[in-house]
Amino acid sequence: MRKATKKLAVTMAAALMVSTVSLTGCGGADSNGGGSSAGGSSAGSASSSSVASSGSSEQKAEDPVQNLIKATTETVKLNVWVSEQDQEFAQGLIDSFKAKYPDVTFDITLGAKSEADAKDGVLADVEAAPDVYSFADDQILELVNGGALQEIANTYTYDVKGENLPGSVEAATINGKLYAYPRTADNGYFMYYDKSIFSESDVESLDQMIAVAKEKKKKIGMMVSNAWYLYSFFKGAGLNVDLNEDGVTNSCTWNQAGGTDVAQAIIDLGKSGVFVDVKEDADIPAGVKDGTFAAVVSGVWNADALEKTMKENYAATKLPTFTCGGEQKQMSSFAGFKMMGVNPYSKFVGWAMIFSEFYTNADNQIAAFEAKGIGPANIEAANSEEVKKTPAIAALAKQAAYAVPQRVGANYWDPANTLGKTLISGNPKGTDLQKLLDNAVEGMTAPVK
Repeated sequence: MRKATKKLAVTMAAALMVSTVSLTGCGGADSNGGGSSAGGSSAGSASSSSVASSGSSEQKAEDPVQNLIKATTETVKLNVWVSEQDQEFAQGLIDSFKAKYPDVTFDITLGAKSEADAKDGVLADVEAAPDVYSFADDQILELVNGGALQEIANTYTYDVKGENLPGSVEAATINGKLYAYPRTADNGYFMYYDKSIFSESDVESLDQMIAVAKEKKKKIGMMVSNAWYLYSFFKGAGLNVDLNEDGVTNSCTWNQAGGTDVAQAIIDLGKSGVFVDVKEDADIPAGVKDGTFAAVVSGVWNADALEKTMKENYAATKLPTFTCGGEQKQMSSFAGFKMMGVNPYSKFVGWAMIFSEFYTNADNQIAAFEAKGIGPANIEAANSEEVKKTPAIAALAKQAAYAVPQRVGANYWDPANTLGKTLISGNPKGTDLQKLLDNAVEGMTAPVK
């Protein structure tokens, strides 16, 4: 894998060979297709053949997209990666995009690549990678460090920073610079519950939920021995685990003041006999279906199955508070987003950016929700009546105020999994809690070999 450096000189030389065409977008910054990241080519093309010679003040005063249309004299070829599940939807958007700009000839190729694997595919050869690709937000630092994302210094059809949820914008930003277009905001977790068992006030407090569940002989399920979920307790108490600037190792405060209170709180929850650890995600809908669970912590991927089982008693909300050190603490959560990114090596960076804006605008995020039940990152889309009527998406929106983008290195997972399993099992060996936390933090913050 090579970083986007070698091509910078070539790109700059090509840009100097052609007449200037103003493409300043909403950001009001430099005109060359949205940014100054290494390797970023001019908005239409890195070659002079695709840029029309014109530099009049009249053209500079025009809309930047119209300037780009006039400057584009060859077929715009874009390679786009989205997940296998999104192929049909994406093809529909590609067709709509072409129809929106009939004066330009497009050749857009659609490829299938899971967001979870996008980073590996792109960084294998950045220069040969697709022009536009969808990826999970936790990959952004490695993609930026690998020179695989064009900085979004300009926007052309909507204000990406201003019109998306703050958490999604934060997740798309590295060192104060925006590098991606938020597409979804639905990879997180919250509380599903049976509203024939729990009232809306009951689900505000985990203590109250446990009391009601005991009375009704029901249980509450959560994958506490899974590090992704365990995070909610420690972060809720103000303790952090963060990815360091090297993009590989972690820093962690779980073993500092207040950490043993969190550990004891989890042990106490497990000893309630009502709040139980769920081993596998598949056990969540199964446990609701067989009547074991009256409430579960999960995400939107289980919404359909749970709604079918709970029927008219189906409900969802943010995570509750829990007792920690004699105080009520609001449970936090990891938040996950899917993004569209533009490869700075694209021959058509400007069009790749405009396509990414089109794919992620409010109308198309609403369309994605209607077609696939995908939770939008766009504020207007998230506030639409149809989205608000969907319990799982509405619950995720409530939890968003307490959610944090997932930014941890690989060494976080195994020690946190082990810690969660030990605590929810009641600390069976009776290990000193400070020692448990010290050991876990030592593993989480260890150098990566």
